[in-house]
Amino acid sequence: QVQLVESGGGLVQPGGSLTLSCAASGFTFSTSGMSWHRQAPGKEREMVARISKTSTTDYADSVKGRFAISRDNAKNTVYLQLNSLKPEDTAIYYCTTTVRWYAYWGQGTQVTVSS
Repeated sequence: QVQLVESGGGLVQPGGSLTLSCAASGFTFSTSGMSWHRQAPGKEREMVARISKTSTTDYADSVKGRFAISRDNAKNTVYLQLNSLKPEDTAIYYCTTTVRWYAYWGQGTQVTVSS
């Protein structure tokens, strides 16, 4: 079955960096687009970044120039590099993909930006 397991979240000071990882299994990773979403307390879930099977990337305006999504098909893993973090980046970050028209989500990893 499809599994997405995120890791790498934590507490970081404003201006700091984190790298999130999402280990995928149960589907053909190399031919699948992958996305990162986030949900802050009291807010709706939003798309942060996505990467196609050909590694074309797209970002939310709020994170352009600060976050970078990448993938390693040999490791079935997608990454999200978070730089210049701001308190408003505090959220649970989720990895997601669609397989046969069904959307799968990981359990999420908490990112807290605070001094």
